[in-house]
Amino acid sequence: MNDLTLPRPAETVAAPTAAAPRARRRSLAYLQAAPLALVFLVFLVVPLLLTAVVSFWEYNEYAITPALTLQNYADLFDGCLSADLCTTIRTYLSTLKFVALTLAITLPLGFSIAYFLAFHVRSDTVRMGLFLLCTIPFWTSNVIRMISWIPLLGRNGLVNDTLRSLGLIRAPIEGLLYSDFAVVLAFVHLDTVFMIVPIFNSLARIDRSLIEAARDCGASGFQTLWNVVLPLTKPGIAIGSIFVVTLVMGDFVTVGMMGGQQIASVGKVIQVQMAYLQFPAAAANAVVLLAAVLLMILGLTRMIDLRREL
Repeated sequence: MNDLTLPRPAETVAAPTAAAPRARRRSLAYLQAAPLALVFLVFLVVPLLLTAVVSFWEYNEYAITPALTLQNYADLFDGCLSADLCTTIRTYLSTLKFVALTLAITLPLGFSIAYFLAFHVRSDTVRMGLFLLCTIPFWTSNVIRMISWIPLLGRNGLVNDTLRSLGLIRAPIEGLLYSDFAVVLAFVHLDTVFMIVPIFNSLARIDRSLIEAARDCGASGFQTLWNVVLPLTKPGIAIGSIFVVTLVMGDFVTVGMMGGQQIASVGKVIQVQMAYLQFPAAAANAVVLLAAVLLMILGLTRMIDLRREL
């Protein structure tokens, strides 16, 4: 006869009792996340899926037909395999130029401002006031902010009039407005705050004893900045760069107004296609743009493990 050991009644009751709170906590966590997940599904996932579906539809000057076709993507990359650059590649290169220039300016500018706020402003009240000062441009609409540059940068604007009155120039500078310079200037004006906030958040979390230890070891100010502060600020730099990249890649209002409707960008192309009711072509362009932005974000996140750093 086999010697079988049966569990005691206390053990059989204890297992379900211990598992019940874990199951209840798990159910509560799913319940708490459900509203945000529903909003995410309805307002992001579903529109993206509909955009992808429409990108495969046929269209002409008079109608849009829900039929499966790859012609929209073929038209988008028409001529891109030849020696000359196609329109799509030239448009993306123009947009990437604005992304690179905006990042090159907003990153050191945003880091400098965030560093000053984190390490040199001692009063929380003053720091909050300076943060509010950075958000003043967002108190008005984007269009009004763009129009406000015209009296400054125009042919007879304040900058040209001041330079002429000082005798520094004889003729107005034509490239101040409706040019690449004006577009980049507007992007820096609009997007620097998106670089300041995440970098400041990373700087504020740095243990000040690490900086004091570096100074005690004889490190100079630059060595402390390069070897201590910057490595600990990489999460904020990555997040701020993601913000700037996504905002610049899809922007068409700034490029249109500050470029005088003469400078091409991917967002501007999509806006023009939608204005002419070419929705399948615009959807195909939007899908390609989304893929390009996701690849850029993936490249930025590969540089640093945000989950581990945050």
